[in-house]
Formats: sequence, structure tokens, C-alpha cells
Amino acid sequence: MALTPTESEPEPDFESFLIPNFSEPQSNTTKPVSNPKPISDMAQDTALLHVSFNQDQGCFTVGTDHGFRVYTCDPVQEMFRRDFDETRGGIGFVQMLFRSQILAIVPRGPNGPPTKAFIWDDHASRCFGELSFRSEVKSVRLRRDRIVVVLAQKVFVYDFVGFKLLHQIETASNPIGLCEVSQAPGPNMVLVCPGLQTGQVRVDDYGSKRTRFIHAHDSMLACLALTQDGRFVATASSRGTLVRVFNAFDGSLIQEVRRGAERAVIYSIAFSSTAQWLAVSSDKGTVHVFGLKVDSGALATDRSRGVSERSLSNSSAISSLSFIRGVLPRYFSSEWSVAQFRLQEGLQYIVAFGHQKNTVIILGMDGRIFCYLLDPNTSYPTCFEEQEWLKWYLSIIVRILPIPLFTLVVNLLKSGLLYVCG
Repeated sequence: MALTPTESEPEPDFESFLIPNFSEPQSNTTKPVSNPKPISDMAQDTALLHVSFNQDQGCFTVGTDHGFRVYTCDPVQEMFRRDFDETRGGIGFVQMLFRSQILAIVPRGPNGPPTKAFIWDDHASRCFGELSFRSEVKSVRLRRDRIVVVLAQKVFVYDFVGFKLLHQIETASNPIGLCEVSQAPGPNMVLVCPGLQTGQVRVDDYGSKRTRFIHAHDSMLACLALTQDGRFVATASSRGTLVRVFNAFDGSLIQEVRRGAERAVIYSIAFSSTAQWLAVSSDKGTVHVFGLKVDSGALATDRSRGVSERSLSNSSAISSLSFIRGVLPRYFSSEWSVAQFRLQEGLQYIVAFGHQKNTVIILGMDGRIFCYLLDPNTSYPTCFEEQEWLKWYLSIIVRILPIPLFTLVVNLLKSGLLYVCG
């Protein structure tokens, strides 16, 4: 299926919006932070409505019941905040455009209709774009040249200059606003979102003006992730047991990894910058890291990470009963995570890979942030530093050896013996 060709537009100049020094407030209307208030403390008198990383995972944003906050990840430091009149309601969704002061905001509250998406310039303390819809805005994705607004059954693609509608996509039911866009420079954007059928992923390649459909799962999609250059897409379904990685350009299945045997709600999936690792968070209170087997040559933005990442990814845990594959269910030949982080079960966490080598960053809706170091030379997790600011935990996490036989048996018993087939 061919995409409708669009006229090329000049890219907006975002250099004037970049924040040269995170420690200095850039506007006298933006509240300066001389003594940063921890999110954990903030949560005691403020409801957290949304958290998200920016496009390069170097910053994160927090939507609250009366405004928003923007933080850097390393070090964890508040950059700026905006508190609105309580009568205007809260911010149900906020995403930062790289490290600029441009944000996409979706209000929540009696006086803040969730049917509108605003483009906010915090440097100028003003909204310079407003997009209105007939139904609730579920999420927004930003590029330097595009704005993508996701509704429950539609996706709209706008040009950043003039907010001209470029493309409209029909999707299956999409209550959580699943959609991802590539971030590589240039006009060749790749967009992934649910297709019209259950478990189907739609891939729009705007460079080749082609649309492709991937039958990823038999049940409803629960989570999507896309590499920065748009080459690989990872998917999880509402079952939450398996995560699949596909080539976005030809739709071929590259790898299938297993999170667990029991059903789970997958909250987030993240690729490392070189696509050597994949991290998955769920409502089970765990974050799993898997080693991937993709050709990541075009994604290697930091070659200094290569040796450590390859050493871990090449050791993806395979079930110790894989020698009898074909006789017993696929569970026994599954690929398992090389590392696991155990957090509080039932809370929502999102995950990303940090800019420092071998680090994983986890944000919680309870106002906590964790940073783990993947250490292939250690056999057990050790907390080596803990700071009260934002309850920032730095922990060494270890390679998890292939799951032993007794664990497999216990998991099978808990899930109905040989019932689990993936």
C-alpha cells in the first residue's frame, strides 16, 4: 500500500529552544529550582499522572495534577517545572522534544479537556500550537519535523511547521495510545502503530512511501518499541508472556524471548542504543533484560559499549531442557532474560537504557527512580549507593544464569503444568 506523497517542508529551527545549562533557569517565568524537591516527596501532596522519557532517554518528564516537571537522568536533577492554576486541572500526558523546552501536553481535569493536544514553549512561557479532536487524545509522539497524535482508533501525523495534517491512519482499538516513530535525522520517518486486526502491527515507511502489516500476536497488542533508526520493532501482547522482535522493513521475525509463564501487563519495552539489549517492565514488579541477535551495525552510536554488550547478549539464557524441543511445549526452548530487576509488584514502571555504559534506568509511578549497572562479572545484585533524592538507587545487577530445572517445573505447575505454550 502506498502512502500519499506530501510536500517537503522546511524543518523548524529548534536550536533557540535548546537548554545550554541545565542548572540555570532559562526564563524568569519558569520557577527556578535551588533546592530540588524529590519526586518521592512531591508525590505525598501531588498526584503523579504521567511519566515518560524523552527521545534520547537523557531526560524524563512528569505530569502532575497541577503541572509538569522536567528532569535530567544523569545526574538526576530538576531542569524546570511549571505549575498551573489548580482550577485548570492537571497534565495527563507530557513529552519533551529531545533536550529542548518544547513539550507536547495533554490536559486532564474538569477544565482541561483531554481532547486537545498543546505544543508548549516553556522558554517563552506560551502555547504556540493547539490541536483539537472529537475524542480523547491518548498519546503524542514528537520528532523535530513531525507531531503524531494518537486517538483510540486513529493516528494523525502533522508537520511541525504550520501544523498541516499530512496523514491519517485508522487503527484497531488502541486505548493506551500505542505508537512509536523513528528519530533518525532526515525525512525518512518510520511509524509503527496497531493495524486494523487484533495483534497486527502497521509499519509506515515514509521514505519509501510503503505500508507493511505484521501479524505479531494472536491477542491484543499491549506494548510497542522501535529502534531510533526504525529498523527493528519489538511487540508484546495482552498475555505478556512473550516479546517478539521484527525487522520493520520486511516484517520478518528476528527473535522471540520469554518474560515468564504467567500472564502479565507489559508497561514498557526499550532497545539499547545499539540494539544489543532489550528491556521489558511489567506489573509483576520485574524488569527483564534480554540479549538480542540483530545486526546492530547501523545503530552503534557508541562503539565503546560494544564489548560489554556483546558479551552479555551472546549469552542469552536458554532453557536447560532445550534439547527436547519438539517433544515438549515451546516453553522449554524459550530464550530467557540475562538479567532481572525485582521491584514492588503491582506498581507501574517504565524502563530505558542510560547514557553511561551498561546502565538501565527505571521510573516508577510511585515517584522513585532506579539505576542499575549490568555487570557480567558479578553473580548477585548488590546495592552500592542509595540517595534520598528521588529515592535514586544505583545497584549492580548480575547476569542471571539459565533458569534451573526446578524453576521451570514450579512455573509450569503454577501456570497449569504443560498448558503454557507461549
